[in-house]
Amino acid sequence: MFDSEKYKRIIEQGATQQEAFAWFDQLETVNSADILGLWKGIEIKTGHPLEGVLSASNWFGKRFINEEQVYPLVCLKNDGTLYNVNPWLLPLDLPIDKLPSISIKLGMKLFRPLLATDKSSARIRMTNYRDKTSASLIYDDKAIIDVFRKIDNQTLLGVMDFKTRKVDKSYFFVLKKVR
Repeated sequence: MFDSEKYKRIIEQGATQQEAFAWFDQLETVNSADILGLWKGIEIKTGHPLEGVLSASNWFGKRFINEEQVYPLVCLKNDGTLYNVNPWLLPLDLPIDKLPSISIKLGMKLFRPLLATDKSSARIRMTNYRDKTSASLIYDDKAIIDVFRKIDNQTLLGVMDFKTRKVDKSYFFVLKKVR
């Protein structure tokens, strides 16, 4: 059941890792067909080192065309148009939490021609995570899996699971369906 007060509080104020996982664990799973389309992303503050990095990069969200064609990093240009970013070129699994957001914004703007891609860079699979099987985004060239649970029919809670990043915290985000 959707708890709008909890959702609003967590989006506005953040949550501890324990609170975020307690919320994640109580949510229903989703299947691959449920996540097709364009989704707007919102970071959740939980103390993860990547916090602010995606927002600073003008991250818009994720685009799921089908199970084999997924764009995990869709960003927004200054003119309002969207473009896909090749995550292989971004240090998502390196300790980049100390970079100031101005450096990230400038880097994304300067290197956009190199970062932009029309090539899919992930796929959808059903995976078991925290004792439930749900739709997950598996990056092609990164040791990262985004696992999703259903907040409501138009909203997902995601957790980014890193294989190589030695951090005792998980990165949480919300996706809201655009179309």
